Amino acid sequence: MPLDSQGLIKALGPEAGAGLQTVHTLLCRREAGAFQRAARSGDDLLVACTQESRLFLELNEHTEGAARLAERPIRFVNIRETGGWSKDAQARPAALTPKIAALIALAQLPEAEPVPTVGYASKGRVLVIGGADRAARAARMLADKLEISVLLQGAGTLPQTRSMAVHAGTVTSLAGWLGAFEVSWSQTNPIDLDLCTRCNACIEVCPEGAIDFSYQIDLAKCRDHRDCVRVCAAAGAIDFQRAPQEVSESFDLVLDLNPAPLIALHQPPQGYFHAADDGALIDAVLQLRDSVGEFEKPKFFQYKQKICAHSRNEQIGCTACIDVCSAQAIRSDASMKGRPGGATLAGIVVEPHLCVGCGACTTVCPSGAISYATPRPDAQGKRIRTLLATYQRAGGNALAGAAALLIHSQGGGAALIGALGRAARTDKAVQGVPSRVLPLDVWHTASVGIDLWLAAIAFGASQVWVLMTDEEAPAYRAAVAAQMQVAQAILSGLGLQGEHLRIVDAREVAALDAALRAAPAQAVKQPATFSVQADKRATLDLAIEHLLQQASAPPEAIALPAGGGPLSARLFGSLNVDADRCTMCLSCVSACPEAALADNPDKLQLRFIEKNCVQCGLCASTCPEDAITLEPRLWLADAGKARKQLRVLNEVEPYRCIRCSKPFGTPKAIELMVAKLGAHPMFQGAGADRLRMCGDCRVIDIHTNPNEVRITDL
Repeated sequence: MPLDSQGLIKALGPEAGAGLQTVHTLLCRREAGAFQRAARSGDDLLVACTQESRLFLELNEHTEGAARLAERPIRFVNIRETGGWSKDAQARPAALTPKIAALIALAQLPEAEPVPTVGYASKGRVLVIGGADRAARAARMLADKLEISVLLQGAGTLPQTRSMAVHAGTVTSLAGWLGAFEVSWSQTNPIDLDLCTRCNACIEVCPEGAIDFSYQIDLAKCRDHRDCVRVCAAAGAIDFQRAPQEVSESFDLVLDLNPAPLIALHQPPQGYFHAADDGALIDAVLQLRDSVGEFEKPKFFQYKQKICAHSRNEQIGCTACIDVCSAQAIRSDASMKGRPGGATLAGIVVEPHLCVGCGACTTVCPSGAISYATPRPDAQGKRIRTLLATYQRAGGNALAGAAALLIHSQGGGAALIGALGRAARTDKAVQGVPSRVLPLDVWHTASVGIDLWLAAIAFGASQVWVLMTDEEAPAYRAAVAAQMQVAQAILSGLGLQGEHLRIVDAREVAALDAALRAAPAQAVKQPATFSVQADKRATLDLAIEHLLQQASAPPEAIALPAGGGPLSARLFGSLNVDADRCTMCLSCVSACPEAALADNPDKLQLRFIEKNCVQCGLCASTCPEDAITLEPRLWLADAGKARKQLRVLNEVEPYRCIRCSKPFGTPKAIELMVAKLGAHPMFQGAGADRLRMCGDCRVIDIHTNPNEVRITDL
């Protein structure tokens, strides 16, 4: 690779580059002594090579005086496949230095703060569901490590030795996770496998061959001879009069051998394995054998119910997180029954044992009520800012062009980028990862959303690309695409030319290589310096404020895609109130979870702060008169200040009592009351005027004119 040690020292700055004096070309072999000397120094170690990480770890372990890994971990960063072997780095060596400096600076950041963990406990009790032949084969591969139970599905041959519990039936429910699966099945066959001794007498006497070595009766072939019942009298395993039985049991693990999975989710729960063919069975067996004991994983999310826009006052608003979750780990908690004191605050419930950490729920959440925790948005934002700032400080914009941030997963995405880098070394037709493309690894690509994308553009990135392979569920792609439409509308509306956001859909080297050749889009003239916040809406405000300052002729408002369906990325917008319909009941104010709507204690007004609105629609669904509609937009009047201020959506003069002139309601409300109650006998003649009186005057009038009120009416 074309490496420039002095250029890297300068790019990283005096403090970061203080220990960088020599660039090694064979550090893992001929120059290994240099690593050992560094290991004995006690300083933090960062090795810009991932291929020989195992060797470096062993060298550290066997170097006298070197700190142990528990005291001082060693970090590794891949600069070779991610750009060092690309064709443009070979053609323009100077263009590579800013990128390497940026990757080194990123790798030097401290680890994110630890998060709470979720625990699993498995004792190794596994249920194998499938045909007798494959189930028996799987049982033989697992029997020395796990406690096996088989739920027979269809014909086949069971082992003659009764070495495991065998059941037969149709699965009616299957739910849970590693260490806590609940399985129910309906048992209808006349042969009870718990009682069957597998003496084979029933197979021998059945004239139709309706019984095979799975020891279940094929009722379509059976002609009611019942010879099998006679020969099984001693064991009593066969009973055609036995009522169907519903059986439920708990298991730690489930191996599903059916052609179609019983849990048909893109992200099935941990501890559930589906193996439709022999190749998948081998993989499943290897994982099952290691699934005994206690395990932990991060709790990937944080949830603030107070600002959740899912439900209020028994009305459903935003359901984006529930709809996008491919693991079905999120459910509604909107039922009001049994809540203490009749509370109406309800939100969602996330089952952490089912959550796989994709982060799609945090990306589509408009309010930031659910946020990613591994790492948190502010920590991820620091990574993005460090990467881009170092690249720019090292002259990357001038040497290689405005940076494109390539967000990729630590699994399939990293593997594909590595394959592209190696192909560029050996294949003349492959260009490799360009020097201006800065890879950013994340746990899952759906965990980074519009707040961090716009922050990256504000920090000076030309583009933000999200690399998706076979790992992402269709719902994730749809959610990211919908968010990108909104983000691109904002950037285009502010005058930035080009396509700034794109899903790079690549499953092979050639497709990724072609996608990364795209020309830069227009970047901001002055990169931002703000810090990404833990709160999603706060980061969006900071990013938009900076982008607005950079715009030469910003419009008063930017229309945003209205979208359709639950993943339409509703984030910003206004409300339109039909004054002819609105009765000023103000039920919308109590329904708003974001304090975007407010009343006025001094006047009969409905007021609105557009910055707070997340377009959840709870106000519209709560309004009894259907007087509210949503208008997706980003309002930028008065340099963006207008959207932060209270403005009046509707105002009316209060209705005054016809007897004492005291205000006691709204004109529309009184009109509706008169229209609905005017035909009632109690409100005829002089009684009709009572509908236009305040509560005090109504009582006085009833006592003053008692002859006009019938006791039955009261």
